[in-house]
Amino acid sequence: MTTRTTATRSARGAARATVATPAIDVGPQRVVIEHVRPAIDCGALVAKAALEQAVHVSADIFADGSDLLVAWIRHRQPGATAAAEVPLSALLNDRWAGRFTPTATGPWEFEIVALADDYGTWVRDLRLRLEAGQELGVEFEVGALMVEGRLAGDAGRQAERARLEKLRDALRGRRRSDAERARAAAEPAVVALMQRTADRSRATVAGPFPLWVDRALGAFSAWYEMFPRSEGASSGHSGTFATASQRLPAIAAMGFDIVYLPPIHPIGRTHRKGANNELEARPGDPGSPWAIGGPEGGHTAVHPDLGTLDDFDAFVAAAQRNGLEVALDYALQCSPDHPWVRQHPQWFRHRPDGSIRYAENPPKRYQDIYPLNFDTEDREALWQALLEVMLFWIDHGVRVFRVDNPHTKPLRFWEWLIREMRRSHPEVILLAEAFTRPRVMQRLAKIGFTQSYTYFTWRVWRQDIIDYLTELSQTEMVDWFRPNFWPNTPDILHETLQAGGPPAFRLRLVLAALCCPSWGMYSGYELYENTPLRPGSEEYLDSEKYQYRPRDWDQPDTLVPLITRVNQIRRRHRHAIGELSTLRVHHADNDAVLCVSRSSDDGDDVLLVVINLDPYRPQEATTWLDLDALGLPADRPFQAHDELTDTTFVWQGPRNYVRLDPGQQPAHVLHLRRR
Repeated sequence: MTTRTTATRSARGAARATVATPAIDVGPQRVVIEHVRPAIDCGALVAKAALEQAVHVSADIFADGSDLLVAWIRHRQPGATAAAEVPLSALLNDRWAGRFTPTATGPWEFEIVALADDYGTWVRDLRLRLEAGQELGVEFEVGALMVEGRLAGDAGRQAERARLEKLRDALRGRRRSDAERARAAAEPAVVALMQRTADRSRATVAGPFPLWVDRALGAFSAWYEMFPRSEGASSGHSGTFATASQRLPAIAAMGFDIVYLPPIHPIGRTHRKGANNELEARPGDPGSPWAIGGPEGGHTAVHPDLGTLDDFDAFVAAAQRNGLEVALDYALQCSPDHPWVRQHPQWFRHRPDGSIRYAENPPKRYQDIYPLNFDTEDREALWQALLEVMLFWIDHGVRVFRVDNPHTKPLRFWEWLIREMRRSHPEVILLAEAFTRPRVMQRLAKIGFTQSYTYFTWRVWRQDIIDYLTELSQTEMVDWFRPNFWPNTPDILHETLQAGGPPAFRLRLVLAALCCPSWGMYSGYELYENTPLRPGSEEYLDSEKYQYRPRDWDQPDTLVPLITRVNQIRRRHRHAIGELSTLRVHHADNDAVLCVSRSSDDGDDVLLVVINLDPYRPQEATTWLDLDALGLPADRPFQAHDELTDTTFVWQGPRNYVRLDPGQQPAHVLHLRRR
């Protein structure tokens, strides 16, 4: 630190002690940049982006005095020699915003560059002086000298030189009136030219801030969960990959993107669970797929009842032919019969008597599962083996994984695994199945999980739904937490579905699929399966987790037509439904009616979803729309075309009436069109 010595005297003239004070460091940067988004922990972690979606960038940008400012987003892939620039626009209260769209998957970064806008400020003041009738000769020379400064600097490159010289001559053109010269100086293209060629050495730069760009499927997807062993099962015999592949055309026809398979590996025999999670398995009980590993192999083997590895490859190829991707369950646990138990006992926790500790969630015990010890002294070998499991299945055509209970494994492990996996496979999508505390779920998203299960299943009352949608779409969570709404899973049969019957299934389908960019359902939902294990339980009776469950897909009254219709709506309006940050909740004067709009980033595609949340009774409501948010005029009619019924209404103004009978139609899905 540079110092200078100062000596002062008191009022009576006595010398005070000599002190060292820091020299004043006057830098050229006047502009302050704060609260940049998207950014996690000030850029320490990586925010999310996706192909085909704009990245919304915003920041507080201000400076002393009354000068105007100018700011840009500068973005590129790390290591790229050139960066693209996009201007930021000033909003209210010194907030600035802009957007750009990445062009490749993998790592990306952006900076914010801002400085005082000398030319823009001069143009503003010139207009005020002109309106006041002041003499402007000197002022035009000030502007001309600014232009000459641009010509003298690096900004005066050949591409801009002719336009800068033309501007300078126009400002000094005394044959033109002051008003003509002022208009020439203020043309938007001229102002943009002067801003673009400003001296950047005086700019404030914030960043770079890291982004991870996923392929489009990472941000917009429809999932279908199925147990391949149930497809084609009969008389206690398992279905196979070959019989399960016969189900793929129907799944694709419903409009799903991903077919997710629970673990397909050999299942342990020791302490195998029986039907309905009974402690003792009977002959022929297949056991839980999550008790991974047997004499036939572990995490890189397939259950012999399902077929061979070649049969799995054929299943993946069949899915691809139907426009589907296969997602595998990535469950890091072992049955007592897993080869690792014998080969690497040090990878597990042991009791004082030397036995391996099985999984517990007191008072529940899971004797058929051994958790891994991620803190073992042989940690490096264990972690590498777990990475190799994922890489093995990637080599067999899997690019999507549903990760089982990631919150029960160390966060530092996931940070390491995601980083290592992405080195060679940036296209992989990871869905975190973590129904746990909010901070833990959010941290998993921050460290790199592509999508996350949510609390959606338990949000059934209107205000709870509104609060949750607002949290997910209107807070900083939208920068890094990608929700995936599931109305049911093999573990979760909510009481709403148990008691509400088909109307409840219909309304929860519409709510999940149209209020969230990604959604999923577990097979059987289309057949309205809703029988619980016991009253008050969220477990299914005769759960497919513990037994085969072949189904009659040819039943006459199913949810398939509505599922298909809703997924078609999603695809037609993917830019509206895929943009979570534009979601808005609109007022309805009935607590049983929810009104939500979904809009594309540019506002050209707008859907209004009005849902009756009561599965038992018809409900009426008057909606009060935020027309500004919808980009609609208050004084002219507009069309509201119902995508579910192919009916068109003509509405005008914010106040409109709706009536929905859950036995016939759960919702209006209105495509709003300006007339």
